[in-house]
Amino acid sequence: MTADIHEKTDRYERLLAEALDAAEIAPPPDTPLSESATECREMAQSYLEDGRHFRDDGDLVNALASFSYGHAWLDAGARIGLFTVPTEGHLFTV
Repeated sequence: MTADIHEKTDRYERLLAEALDAAEIAPPPDTPLSESATECREMAQSYLEDGRHFRDDGDLVNALASFSYGHAWLDAGARIGLFTVPTEGHLFTV
């Protein structure tokens, strides 16, 4: 059974948007690690916006890739302690 790209793209967009809402920058403000967390968060937000643009243009493959890359930035940041995230549920692999 193959995955429906429309459903999967929508699901990954929701996952990234929810993860962005849930991830809180962990390091103290005005520290190098806080700056790194901010940059990771900005990258994830940019990939969310890019994915939405691709989807609006009918390019579901690049939309799905963008949503996946954006989530990877947050997930990696959570894994190394840049973000405080929920440990239950489906949003993060920590």
